[in-house]
Amino acid sequence: MLARLLVTANEFRWLVTAHADRHTGPKLASMGNPSTRLEPASATQGAVLIPVKAFGEAKGRLSDALDQPTRAELARRMATHLVEVQQHVTVAVSCDDPGVADWAASVGASMIWCPGTGLNGAVQQGFEELRNAGYTSVAIAHSDLPLAKSLDRLVGWSGVTLVPDRHRTGSNVIVVPTSIDFQFSYGGGSFQRHIAEAVRLRRGLRIVHDDQLGWDVDHPDDLAVPEPSFVTDLLESDISHDRLHD
Repeated sequence: MLARLLVTANEFRWLVTAHADRHTGPKLASMGNPSTRLEPASATQGAVLIPVKAFGEAKGRLSDALDQPTRAELARRMATHLVEVQQHVTVAVSCDDPGVADWAASVGASMIWCPGTGLNGAVQQGFEELRNAGYTSVAIAHSDLPLAKSLDRLVGWSGVTLVPDRHRTGSNVIVVPTSIDFQFSYGGGSFQRHIAEAVRLRRGLRIVHDDQLGWDVDHPDDLAVPEPSFVTDLLESDISHDRLHD
């Protein structure tokens, strides 16, 4: 259920099986560092950019609830879900991990290689490369949104669209026209900083409160996803596995 507030401008390493039945695309070479693989804008002018860190290093704040292999699998499944639900947009993954680059190819996503840049640098570089490839509107989404649907409905507006997390502190989705030089500032309290950046650019700000896009998974409490999902299936499978080995 969406609730919209319109404000004027003045105010994501795990090896996986390729989903050949749903996606196509060459697998990246496993020797050496990958290179960016990005198709230019053609039939669609919109893109979804997903920054993804090495799956084996992801979701450390869940360590009190999940062991490392389960955290890595959860991160991979959430990122895969986000890619697979997209429609009518190009999906690009920005990363600095060869395993993630291989995964991106296996799920049919473009890949932007961003070594050593950190989250903000990976998003900024990815955004600029998508602009240079001809995309006019880019949605940046965190890779840990287990209830996400396609973001195509948010792409294409002339101003900045922000979708906060359910705590109204983080920026789960940001949609920006590539005609403006938006400066991304992720980290604690990013929602307010991104509001300020949109106001600075004087292009209009649209805030979309969405229960599904607002549910990200950072802390153990976030594992209690309010709708049946692969997260529930994974946790139940993990519990069953532990009981079998007790």
